[in-house]
This record gives sequence, structure tokens and C-alpha cells, in this order.
Amino acid sequence: MPPQSNLTGALLSLAAFGIYATNDVMVKYLGASYSPFQTIFFSVMFGFPIVLLMLIGDRTDGNLIPRHPISTVARALMTVLNALCGFYAFSVLPLAEAYPIFFASPILITLIAIPLLGEKVGLHRGIAVAVGLIGVIIVVRPGNASFGLGHLAAIGAAVLGAFNSVLVRKTGNSERSVVIMLYPMMANLIVTAIALPFVYEPMPVTHLGLLGLMSVLGFIAGLLGIAAYRRAPAVIVAPMQYSQIVWATIFGTLIFNETHDTITIIGTTIIIASGLYIVLREGTPSVSKNRPVLETRSRLDMGLMPRLTSWSKLFDRRTKPEPSELS
Repeated sequence: MPPQSNLTGALLSLAAFGIYATNDVMVKYLGASYSPFQTIFFSVMFGFPIVLLMLIGDRTDGNLIPRHPISTVARALMTVLNALCGFYAFSVLPLAEAYPIFFASPILITLIAIPLLGEKVGLHRGIAVAVGLIGVIIVVRPGNASFGLGHLAAIGAAVLGAFNSVLVRKTGNSERSVVIMLYPMMANLIVTAIALPFVYEPMPVTHLGLLGLMSVLGFIAGLLGIAAYRRAPAVIVAPMQYSQIVWATIFGTLIFNETHDTITIIGTTIIIASGLYIVLREGTPSVSKNRPVLETRSRLDMGLMPRLTSWSKLFDRRTKPEPSELS
């Protein structure tokens, strides 16, 4: 691709991740007053009309019965737990402390892809994974007095998100995009609706408006992400996710009066360096046949809005079926 197109893709991706970071600020703000069950329920509910509008353009034949039911159920359950862990972690941890743990996702995806995708990890990526895990330990500091449930929740979200991404990579070529999109969202809505009567707190209109705004911004960020991947290769777009740590530091300092210690900064730097190396290494054609990290186009997937991969397929085939559905 021409340099100008690559630059455009990178800028679009930066804008998308800046919006995602803004959404995370709203999650943290609302998390101080409401249970994750409540915020997730309303987030998904407000997002559903947008998703349904997208699905109107899906003209392919088929039904909503999964071709891989066990994988679909597993993904739905993991998405619910992932959302609960992610929302809770954002609500109790400083943003600049939660993000580095979530950024361990490429490291975890690389590890999980070995048994699930048959991915072969050579010496270079193996060292990058080991170094990245050391960075996570530095950030978390398990023996430190500040280590708590929020850190465990963030780790859980990163692990669940990585498993989810690899499962999508494993079955996504033969599963309908609509199935991949709808089941996690439905699972989130049903589980949180069941729990809602036990945790519900009345919400003012302004807070409901923030939840609605989150859905709109998530939609806009998704569009920007799709546009970025259409203009530049994944090896250029994917590293832009790390720009969120800049926004996390700015928002955390200005809005939540958060401070950032040197040890956390060192650990974050190690995690980001490791993740970048893995992404760039996968961009070398001879290194990876599956490219599990580069093919994971969504950030931490909480089932609130469709994954970019599935979303992109819908936009690409409004007038023609998926290749897998022709076979």
C-alpha cells in the first residue's frame, strides 16, 4: 500500500482507540456508583438497535443456528465473564494500571494459539512472550499490599479475551458473522438482566445518557477501525492500540486525580515493547501461518458491540454471501 494510505490508516486507528479510551473513562466513572451488571445491561441494551440496523443489510441466506455450538456457548460464557471482569477492573483500578494488564492480550493470544491453532512459536516470539509476562508481574506485583481483586479481575479479562479471540480465529471462517456477533451480546443481556433486580440503583437521565453515548461512540470507533484496516495493513494499524495508555494517563490524571509510580511505568513499557515485537514479528510472512494476534482486530472484547472482524464482513458483503456459505 502507498505510504499515504498507511498514514491514513494509522491516523484512523489512533482516532478509534482514542474514542475507545473515552468510553473506558465513562465505564470507570459509572462504575463508582453502579454494579457492573447494571452498567453492562444498559450498555448492551442501548447498543442493540445499532446492531440490528447493521443486520438489516445482511442479505445472505442462513439461520442463527451455530455451526460450532460448543464453541459458541463457550464464547458467550467467556464474553459475559470478560465483561464483568473488565468493567469491575476499570471501576476499581487506576486507568494506567488496568490498561497494561489488558495489553498482555497479544502475549496471551500467542500462547493460547499454540494448542488451539497449532501455531508454532519460535525463539524470538518465545522470548518476547516471557519478557511480556515479566512486565505483567512488575505491574501487578502480587506480593504488594495494593494487589487486590481489581488486579485479579483485570488478569481474568485479559485471559478470557485472549481465549475468545483465538476461538473466533479457529471457527470464524465457517461460522456466520451474525452468529459470532449476536450470541455474546445476547448472553450479556440475559445474564445481566437476571442479576439486575438484585443490584439495581436508580439512574439519573445524565447517567443513562452517558450509557447511550457509549454505544454511539463505540459504533463510531468501530467504523473508524474498519476504515483503518481497509487502508493499511494490520501490522501498521494494530500497534496503534497502545496509544490508549497515553489517553489513560491523561484522563486518569485530569479526571480521577490518579498518580503513576515508576515501577508501573517500567512494567508498562516492557509489556508494550513485548506486544509490539510480537505484532511486528507476525507481520513477517515466514514466521506465522495463522497470525493470531494480527487477525484479532478487536481490542478487549466485552460483547457490548460487534467485533471488528465480524462487523467488517457485514459491510463487505451486503450484496454477496460469505465464501464459506457458498460451499
